[in-house]
Amino acid sequence: MTSPLTTPTTPSSGVRWTPRLWGTLLVLCAAMFLDALDVSMVGVALPSIGSDLHLSTSTLQWIVSGYILGYGGLLLLGGRTADLLGRRRVFLVALGVFALASLLGGLVDSGPLLIASRFVKGLSAAFTAPAGLSIITTTFPEGPLRNRALSIYTTCAATGFSMGLVLSGLLTEASWRLTMLLPAPIALIALLAGLKLLPRSAREENHAGYDIPGAVLGTASMLLLVFTVVQAPQAGWASARTLLSFLAVAVLLTAFVAVERRSPSPLIRLGVLRSGSQIRAQLGAIAFFGSYVGFQFLTTLYMQSLLGWSALHTALAFLPAGALVAVSSTKVGAIVDRFGTPRLIATGFALMVLGYALFLRVDLDPVYAAVVLPSMLLIGAACALVFPSLNIQATNGVEDHEQGMVSGLLNTSVQVGGAIFLAVVTAVVTAGAPAHATAQAVLDSYRPGFVVVTGIAAVGLLITLTGLRRRPGVPSVVVARSTVEEAEVERVAVGD
Repeated sequence: MTSPLTTPTTPSSGVRWTPRLWGTLLVLCAAMFLDALDVSMVGVALPSIGSDLHLSTSTLQWIVSGYILGYGGLLLLGGRTADLLGRRRVFLVALGVFALASLLGGLVDSGPLLIASRFVKGLSAAFTAPAGLSIITTTFPEGPLRNRALSIYTTCAATGFSMGLVLSGLLTEASWRLTMLLPAPIALIALLAGLKLLPRSAREENHAGYDIPGAVLGTASMLLLVFTVVQAPQAGWASARTLLSFLAVAVLLTAFVAVERRSPSPLIRLGVLRSGSQIRAQLGAIAFFGSYVGFQFLTTLYMQSLLGWSALHTALAFLPAGALVAVSSTKVGAIVDRFGTPRLIATGFALMVLGYALFLRVDLDPVYAAVVLPSMLLIGAACALVFPSLNIQATNGVEDHEQGMVSGLLNTSVQVGGAIFLAVVTAVVTAGAPAHATAQAVLDSYRPGFVVVTGIAAVGLLITLTGLRRRPGVPSVVVARSTVEEAEVERVAVGD
């Protein structure tokens, strides 16, 4: 596969990056940066939003949950739509919707309208994320060139998440509306640049129609799953409402699998999941983001509620992790080329487990340099290794016409993992909430949540370690091929 934006006079490892190629990558990185920025910025601004719009705590939750519902629920549909309608078209239209929703979110004067704008933003991100990732994987040749591009791309997500915390702390001092408005001009600039720089991609012409039943069932199951885990802490995990919702999710997913097995143009080609490498990438994404979201949630509460740190002070405490990811962005691709994705993912998860475990030492008077900083640096190093490697492992070996589908599946794993494990961690902390809320008692109630976070990362490490048992000579980054037979051959070759 050769990109029209490169000069293929040498092997892919020596392809020269032209200004247009850099411009394409920057446009896609801007969209990913905005997605991550938007997720992290809203958290710090919630108290100000509640005070200004007179919203209850339960209503404030939906400002976050509304985005997750739109994003996590529609990613599968977004990925397949990009394959069928053209990645450039889907990306640019969704980016325009994101800019408009950001503008509206900063101007509304009621909670329901703000929640609606957040849902629309999540919906648009569900289309830009898989479309953007598939543009990269179809523009940059597989190998060192693509690995470098993906390491930079995924680094922008981590950097956006970290910068969002800092920017939100600064902007909220003036007005929470600025945190909602900031993404709008950035998205507009990226849209205008994308109209000129993004390569045109042909729509998939030889498909057997659109998988409407699969799209409806897949979207409905993801929406209901995310909705159920978000509401479970309030309704009760063992309540009839929650159990019936999970049963409905199981029924919908069963029906979805049945439809996909028979559809001539499935939303997800189930043969992709015959690859052990692909399955490990998806499960690793769930554990990676699920553990980090739970950690960030608890740590933010610990720093602000117990230590009395300001929003900006808290954001700066997280900054070393994001800075480490940003600094290492151009190096990860070369490391992947040398050692392969399984080793890097395993190393990253090991660092993540160690970072979370060290944070268990925190008390009501922590020494930042001795306790908090080492954990942040270890977690930052883990993010720098794990996230790009997961993206590379999930998309390598997949044909161009299925890149959107696999990208949507990976992003779905990330978002659903974050929603599920955040709800689990919240439930664990809530169950141990003390009757007499002394500072030490509250900290003691947080510790089981941090233990759960550490356990989630440890499970991710164990899953990844199974991928190290491969025969010599088998490439470590190759995953599912575009036919069931090829995927089965690879699965047997690697011993899965």
